[in-house]
Amino acid sequence: MSLTYPSNIAADADKPMLPRTAYAPFDEDVALYYYSRTNLEPGSVLPLEYSGWRNEVTAWKENCYLHSGLNPAQTYRVKGPDALKLFSDICVNGLGNFRIGTLKHAIMCNEAGLVVAHGVLSRVAEDEFVTHFLAPWTDYKLKAGRYDAVGEYINDGFVFQVAGPRSLETLEAAAGECLHDIRFGAHRPSRIGGMDVRILRMGMAGNLGYEVHGKMKDVRAIYAAILKAGAAFGIAKLGRAAYQMHHTEAGFPQLYVHFPAPLHEDKGFLDHHGEQARRRLPPDLVGSMGADMKLRYRNPIELGWGKTIRFDHEFIGRAALEREAAQPRRQMVTLEWNSDDIADIYASQFKPGEHYMPMELAFQHSGGRQQLHADQVLKDGKMVGVSSGRVYSYANRRMISLCSVDTAHSAFGTEVAVLWGSPGTRQKEIRAVVSRFPYLSENRNEKVDVKTIACAFNR
Repeated sequence: MSLTYPSNIAADADKPMLPRTAYAPFDEDVALYYYSRTNLEPGSVLPLEYSGWRNEVTAWKENCYLHSGLNPAQTYRVKGPDALKLFSDICVNGLGNFRIGTLKHAIMCNEAGLVVAHGVLSRVAEDEFVTHFLAPWTDYKLKAGRYDAVGEYINDGFVFQVAGPRSLETLEAAAGECLHDIRFGAHRPSRIGGMDVRILRMGMAGNLGYEVHGKMKDVRAIYAAILKAGAAFGIAKLGRAAYQMHHTEAGFPQLYVHFPAPLHEDKGFLDHHGEQARRRLPPDLVGSMGADMKLRYRNPIELGWGKTIRFDHEFIGRAALEREAAQPRRQMVTLEWNSDDIADIYASQFKPGEHYMPMELAFQHSGGRQQLHADQVLKDGKMVGVSSGRVYSYANRRMISLCSVDTAHSAFGTEVAVLWGSPGTRQKEIRAVVSRFPYLSENRNEKVDVKTIACAFNR
């Protein structure tokens, strides 16, 4: 559900009809918002688009963007002698050479090897780690085990994402110092406008990207400082619609966009988090995969994260993942959808009778309830994979999706079909072809040599 604010809201910005996000200033030019009780910032209205999703995804490719929509980022700190042991026990990652000032894309599984959480794990001291989007699973496992460590939620911070080919120049202008020394997968303190921040070189959008972490008391001032610094580099504010479109192009599956987590099947987890977790409504399951949630769960190998797994330590789900790694059943690929078949989907809405399920170009948020779309992928009428995260790649003028497909059909150029439409509705097989993965294959963040980017400050 999207909401358009009446004109009087801009004139009386201090008295909104619905609570706006606390992490970005009110923008009187924004007309299109969405409201969600299940979003990261529940009960607030957040901009769906600022300058239009086409402009925003173009800025990501050509200039840079500023995104505040990940807040609050489930920030959770673990400190104590056993902090590293905890993460070694619950992460598939190898943590043997985890240096202070670096970070990892941490992946956590259940005993069946299915992903229950993934996010950012940063080491800030010998016995101290800060996580984003890894709680509440981390909190549950810490409290359930016998670890000499203490965990706490950090509720006074924010996370901004600044990404795109001009992102480094933007942040250096904001910080007034050279940041070329921050390697991919590293972080360090800095200051913006005299306020303390921590800058991380990372990002799930694929190209050069950073995050800025700071204190909530400084959130609006730092937001404004980054926007001001980025004006010379074509910065754009990123809304929710464009943000959701990045992950598919970048080849980075995201929880509750591409797959769900089997958290509600863990009784211990539900008991730990009480009645609130039990009452939380499950997402609406849309698409030809139907209503069986179990068919939508994923392991890290079929998500394309197999290289992250290290079988040099004991961790939850190791046995299941060893079996999977020995003979992988599925592989993550990008699908390019046939444009003529997509045109037929649109054309059906202008003809008598039942039309096909509508297919929006931009990512559409369903409003108060979370929606998870997944489709069957067929080969000669037989299901061989699961497609999710369908988006329109504006730069390539293609409809694409991520697909966990049987390895026998994962070769580049393989022709398959996506079954469009939920069970019980009019359905259509849309021709598709296995394409490059990740779809955004040029100027990847981990490969960008920042030495080629000029710095106006002494290194």
